[in-house]
Amino acid sequence: MTILEDRIEMADANTKRLDEWFERLERMPVPEGYKVEIVGGNVHMTPQRDTHWVIIRRIVRALEDRFGMKVKAFSDVRIDFPGHENGFCPDVALLKDSAKKDETGHWRYQDVVFVAEVISKGTAANDYGSKRFAYAEAEVPLYVIADPYQGRCHVYTDPKRGDYDEPTKVDFGKDIDLTGTVVDLVLKTDDFPRD
Repeated sequence: MTILEDRIEMADANTKRLDEWFERLERMPVPEGYKVEIVGGNVHMTPQRDTHWVIIRRIVRALEDRFGMKVKAFSDVRIDFPGHENGFCPDVALLKDSAKKDETGHWRYQDVVFVAEVISKGTAANDYGSKRFAYAEAEVPLYVIADPYQGRCHVYTDPKRGDYDEPTKVDFGKDIDLTGTVVDLVLKTDDFPRD
């Protein structure tokens, strides 16, 4: 087997197992207002806060203003990423215009061009660690972490060898210049709330 065949086989096995897990999770009484995802084979259930949603909404709105209402921007939609059992539900995921679901009805990580995650205290280590590495392995060209506890955004670009270089850090209240990236816009953070 080649390395590519090994990765495809591993991805197929992970997808089947993740499908089983998500089917079970959908039958569980998950409280309203909680986000559930699988990171590295571990189930994480996180309460969604209004601060969290306001930041997500502002980012999605910026994408809609830039690309129009038909932009393929999603929030909390499952996308399986490289690595051991990674069924992520990014806070914001922007897909290529040409993106289509695979034969199992899932969006493909290969079509993701931008991800934004808003930090929750209980899962911050995932966003700064496991997810960052998975997004870099998937070659997502732009990854932004909005951290309402620090009042700062971390902007990661140019993934190489399973990681990103040091992030650009931008305090809430200052514009994030993303011109020249896949989104080619200036993201305003003056209305990003803090926790």
